[in-house]
Amino acid sequence: MISHEDVKYVAKLARLEVEPEELDRLATQLSSILEHVDKMSELDLSQVEPTTHVIGLSNVFRDDESRPSVEREEALANGPEIESGAFRVPPILEG
Repeated sequence: MISHEDVKYVAKLARLEVEPEELDRLATQLSSILEHVDKMSELDLSQVEPTTHVIGLSNVFRDDESRPSVEREEALANGPEIESGAFRVPPILEG
């Protein structure tokens, strides 16, 4: 069983505030978690290939190929104000 001091230490590492009345419950829960991890460490995984994902991943991005772009005039056509070939926006900084 994990001690109250261990619970306080873990809570401090996690930057959690733990009330004194929570210590018994948290100690029991943390002990249960560690027992489960101990059981898992008993498994023979020598025939299991290490993986980073449970399913295979494939690249979902298209090939990087150049292609024609939208003309500047067409891109600016829906803007409220245009100045010097660009969208005109109100200043956001003073001075």
